[in-house]
Amino acid sequence: MKTIPWWQYLLSMTAYIAILYLLVELARKYLKTTTVIGILAVLAFPLWFKTFGDNWFRLGKVLLVVIPTCFVNICRMSNKYKGKGIEALKRNWVFWVLYVVLFLNILEASIKDLTLGNYLNFAAGMLCAITIPLPPKYWKFGSKEGWAELICDIPLMWCLFYTTWNAGFVYDENTGYFASSICILIVPEIYSLIRKRSDLWLHARVYTLAIHIFIRATFGDIFAPIMGSDAWRNESIIPIIGMFNLVFGIIYTIWWFKKISSEKNKNMNTLTA
Repeated sequence: MKTIPWWQYLLSMTAYIAILYLLVELARKYLKTTTVIGILAVLAFPLWFKTFGDNWFRLGKVLLVVIPTCFVNICRMSNKYKGKGIEALKRNWVFWVLYVVLFLNILEASIKDLTLGNYLNFAAGMLCAITIPLPPKYWKFGSKEGWAELICDIPLMWCLFYTTWNAGFVYDENTGYFASSICILIVPEIYSLIRKRSDLWLHARVYTLAIHIFIRATFGDIFAPIMGSDAWRNESIIPIIGMFNLVFGIIYTIWWFKKISSEKNKNMNTLTA
């Protein structure tokens, strides 16, 4: 196993985070170009077989990310220009489709946790899935700055919960990619904090994940030489991470459903007043 010095991790991860942040912002502002690039990315499908062979789990993961990202781009195009675009893509069913994709993304990883025997993180993943804010109330395409970005009014605590749960999943499933995965997980958090808008977290997450998955699928194992993290694996901390995520998830789930119940009661009182 090649030993990578700490400064190389620091430089490579910082550079990758900066590149991803820039690409997320470009995807937000240059929608037409992003849409064309997304469609061309799908056409690179034959190259993915060279990378993953007959590993249909990996191939399915790529398709489950890249194709919905193209769908998001097309929907953004239709919602950005008034009087133009596909009228059907301006309706609420679009948000339900995107909700299902996000739910399935979490479910797929959670099932993998289950097969690996990481039961605590599996339970945390299920809590993460059932606490996704439901459309159409919390979902829309942005109009404030004219970029038509995907907006989801997600509490910052859910974003943090998702991040720690997903980090726990990656650490157990493939520790070698943990360092690069930390980069794509932390960019949406940084993006939300810098812009002071947690509702842009999903926008950033969609594009960072799609970019990372596409790079891995198309160009192969390019991350291992510069930030491979196999040496970080420690079997004893996997259940500790899972326990932390489960406790975090239970606390958040209780808070979330109390919040929903409180809002429902408030609305009922308003109607009867």
